[in-house]
Amino acid sequence: MNNYLLFFIALIPIVWLMVSLGALKMPGYKTCSITLVITIVLAILVWKMPISQALTATLEGSAMAIWPIIVVIIAAVFTYNLSIHTKSMDVIKNMMIGITTDKRILVLIVAWGFGGFLEAIAGFGTAVAIPASILAALGFNPVFAAIICLIANTTPTAFGAIGLPVTTLAKIAAIDPATLSYAVAIQLFVLIVIVPLVLVMLTGKSVKAIKGVMFISLASGLSFAVPQIIVAKYMGAELPALLGSIICIIVTVTIAKIFYKGTAAKDKVHISLKEGLMAWVPFILVLTFILATSSLVPAINKPLATIKTTLQIYNGPYAKPSSFLWIANPGTLIILATFIGGLIQGAKFKDIVKVFKNTCKQMTKSAITIVAIVSLAKVMSYSGMITSIAVVLVAATGGFYPLFAPIIGALGTFVTGSDTSSNVLFGPLQIEVAKNLNMSPYWLAAANTGGATAGKMISPQSIAVATAATGIIGAEGKILKATLKFCLVYVAILGLIVFFGAKFFAI
Repeated sequence: MNNYLLFFIALIPIVWLMVSLGALKMPGYKTCSITLVITIVLAILVWKMPISQALTATLEGSAMAIWPIIVVIIAAVFTYNLSIHTKSMDVIKNMMIGITTDKRILVLIVAWGFGGFLEAIAGFGTAVAIPASILAALGFNPVFAAIICLIANTTPTAFGAIGLPVTTLAKIAAIDPATLSYAVAIQLFVLIVIVPLVLVMLTGKSVKAIKGVMFISLASGLSFAVPQIIVAKYMGAELPALLGSIICIIVTVTIAKIFYKGTAAKDKVHISLKEGLMAWVPFILVLTFILATSSLVPAINKPLATIKTTLQIYNGPYAKPSSFLWIANPGTLIILATFIGGLIQGAKFKDIVKVFKNTCKQMTKSAITIVAIVSLAKVMSYSGMITSIAVVLVAATGGFYPLFAPIIGALGTFVTGSDTSSNVLFGPLQIEVAKNLNMSPYWLAAANTGGATAGKMISPQSIAVATAATGIIGAEGKILKATLKFCLVYVAILGLIVFFGAKFFAI
């Protein structure tokens, strides 16, 4: 069959997702389920995928969606729900407005700084779920809280989950992770500075909203971007987002306390150090557990990484066993940290269990959405549908391909919901194209990673996480329409950076 015809047929599930969510305003769990059926039918009829392979690809996607993605989302929302139950969220809220009541600055601290930090240590939706729920508790409109956290959770995902997207791509493509990290950090530098400005303008509903907070907005972006590029160049992929986000939080909060202290609540509640620490105990334990069991601490990470189940689920070509880590994954660790944190805060064990059960029930529709979207991603990948889209994009653009390279990365994340998965799908393709165009393979591989961060804000999987966390199931279409225009601008800026920067990066 003609490559261009295959290209347009392969776009059908993606176009349907866009139309059904954005124009028809169908809830995510319904439209994603329908899209999964459409994808399976097309894979079998057009790409001649055997039925058994289509079904086992779907089963593999479902298993991966449940563990760890859905478990992580349940864990993140459980942490928030328990903090409501123990009243510690009231303390956190008072601490935040004790720094500032200016919503523009709160967004910089919670969605940008704290969200970037959560992405750096955990990933898998925590950076959207927890900040969005905190913003909602601070009085933000839940839909707006979801949108703002999705836009904030873009650039940090390149080095999310202790650098997983970059280290995975370097491994499968057999290239140096440190050089790739540096290329990614260079490409994202400008966007890291721009995103906080955009968040402030969105919060104030006007370009003029930047007035009065330009200094702190620029400082918030630069304090993330500068450390990230230095760490990426000299230390590799594991720490750029982690150190960048920590320095960003310190700088943003310090500037708010010194230069914007007039915006603090006039009747702010005095909170002792002990009260503050008790309120943040679950989050502190989450951080401690995830860092202590990460690849940064091999003595703990390696033994825990052996506690897993490995299964061969998909039975077609290029099949690889699927591994499920039972302890060394963010979901398990966050749930354990929250249980322990709740007990330390004085909650009864039976009450904590009840909150956990209610959280699981609350996540039912979101779980259906995520199972469907990860399953269809697997079917599109294994059947060759995604390759059909990418090959035509490469052939049609020729020497201008670097302008469009980030689009392929964004497409990968839109479908899979994961920067890492997008890199696995399209990273090798980008490197092959680089060789044909006589360009640096690191530069185009980085373009895939950067583009993948853009796709994060429009991915149905990410949107499902946001709606679940803020209790607005059914608002997926409204959120997609809001984030799509920002995604297009983001990809366009990145495309220009990749195109014009290619001649200066010759490694």
